[in-house]
Order: sequence, then structure tokens, then C-alpha cells
Amino acid sequence: MASKILTFGEIIMRLSPPGNRTMKQSHEMEFFFGGTELNVASSLATMGCEVKHVSAVSDDFVGESALSFVKSFGIDANFISKNEHPLGLYFLEVGSSVRASRIAYNRLNGSFANIEAANIDWKNALEDCDYFHWTGISPGISKSAYESLKEGLQTARELGIEITTDPAYRSNLWKYGKNGNEVLKELVSLSTIFIGGVNEINEILGTQFSSDKEGFLQACEELKRQCPSIHKIFDKIRIGVTASSQQTQGRALINGNYFETQFLEIDNVV
Repeated sequence: MASKILTFGEIIMRLSPPGNRTMKQSHEMEFFFGGTELNVASSLATMGCEVKHVSAVSDDFVGESALSFVKSFGIDANFISKNEHPLGLYFLEVGSSVRASRIAYNRLNGSFANIEAANIDWKNALEDCDYFHWTGISPGISKSAYESLKEGLQTARELGIEITTDPAYRSNLWKYGKNGNEVLKELVSLSTIFIGGVNEINEILGTQFSSDKEGFLQACEELKRQCPSIHKIFDKIRIGVTASSQQTQGRALINGNYFETQFLEIDNVV
């Protein structure tokens, strides 16, 4: 039986020049809808999972288009609210060979930044769910996004739902007076499955563990000591050869047991 998963996060529009062109080389842009958490939701839905997404979009034709995109994957969009603020967007120049990709965001005071906890019926949204997935991007966008997420996590804990987190600390967020590391530690403490490695743990806990196997295991133990609800930790090691080619490896600590994969070559990063 397929898992039922709820995701929480911003739906954002991406604008990119065609192919690998820079903005200086092009007079046209292609647009796509996405978002870190929505990308997870759409992938899970494509694999046959039942998925609900909680977010907020603009109350205009752009927001309607975003909702249509979400629904096209079979994702339950009944818990996506609308407000008067514009949908967030970002501009992306896709890298090529030795030229790295470049991103510029325009999401300040957008629709998701103005999501309101009072408009989310968390108990109804989480009904029959097996997992609740969130990332560290959402609470960094605004105070109201943080408060909405925290209320959802507390409700999920009360209902005994597994909570997965990708802490994804972004220093260019957190403009509303909260300390990002402190908030992420608070929210990770409400979670049960941690998707991140030594860098993320060091960022959240203020530690300095090394990235080798021994350092990873030590970091995991310290994370579990400070956030006792965490019982599974998944990490990836990614080595970028060029903007179009990478090597990646997975490793995990599951209920005290260590696992790792072989390195995989990815020669066409898209």
C-alpha cells in the first residue's frame, strides 16, 4: 500500500533563458513552477504515493496556473490557500561545462511569505498521513511561515506521524529577526527522520565534525543526543566535476546501523 505524505513549502515560479544561454544572450524566457518541497511532492506522486501539499499562492491567474500545475500530478491541493500577495519567483541561468549556474530570487513578501497558520486546518490536512516532509527553506522565508510550520509539526507529533526534514539552511533568508540555526534546531527536535550530513549538523548545532565516515558517525550521535526523536539519518556526498557532471554517494545511520552506497557517475545533470 502506497504511503500518504504531506509536504509544506513555497510554490515558486522559475524563469530561465532557453537551454544553457545566459540572460544577456537571450530575449525570451521559459517559465516553470517548482519549489524544493513541491519537487519532492511531485516526484512522490509520480511514483504512486498519495500526496497533499500545504502552501499559499497568489489570488490571480498566476496562482491559478500554479494550482493547475500541482493538480496535474494528482497532488491534493485542497490545503493551498490564496492571498493578495504575488507568487514568488526566481531567475535561473543554467550552467554549462565550467560555467556554473546562477540564481536570483524575488520572493520577498510573496504569497507564501504571507501564509497564515489560522488558515490551515492541520488536523484535517494530516488525516491518514504517514509522513510530513518539510525543509529549512520554509521557516527562513517569514515569521508566519515559521509559525505555520511549527504548528503543523506539533500537530503531526500529537498524531504520531513520521516527520522527515531536509534542514537546508540558506543564509540569504532569515530576514525577520529569528536566528536560523536556533529555529532549525527547534524544528528538527520535532522531527524523526533527518536528511542531511555533517555540514548541516555542524550548521545547526554549532559543531565542527569532519566529513569522513568517523566524523559523520560522531555528528549523527551528537544530533541524536540533542534531538532524541531523530532515529534515521540520510546523507549524500556530491562531487561536482563540472556543472554538467557529478559523482554522488549515499550513506545513512538507521537505528544505529551504518550503510553506504558506491559512488555513482551522473554525466548529464539537468
